Amino acid sequence: MRRRLFPVLAAALAVGLPALAQAQSRLDFSLVNRTGYEINEVYLGPSSSSSWGNDVLGQDTLPNGRSVDIQFNRRASTCSWDMKVVYADGDQSEWRGLDLCTISKVTLFWNRQSNTTRAVTE
Repeated sequence: MRRRLFPVLAAALAVGLPALAQAQSRLDFSLVNRTGYEINEVYLGPSSSSSWGNDVLGQDTLPNGRSVDIQFNRRASTCSWDMKVVYADGDQSEWRGLDLCTISKVTLFWNRQSNTTRAVTE
């Protein structure tokens, strides 16, 4: 599985550029798409903010079965983050209050019976 790096351009964050690769943030995490659908957009914002900021995937998408490493600036200190994903068909899912200080991986699953997407964190 090929992994790509995408900088977080949300709120007041600076991006995790290649020069900063060795200086990982405690907020960095992998996002895994196991929904069965392509994800076109991913937004992150501090839980204390009403703004989502920019799409961290940029021009890319996250196909089903793939993952992406999301990196934060080392100076980002807020642990509680909200996440929104937008699927290729325009449907959206949101999660509030993800403690990225304790999460290293978020895997998304679609449940057809309940018509919901759940996030499993590790």
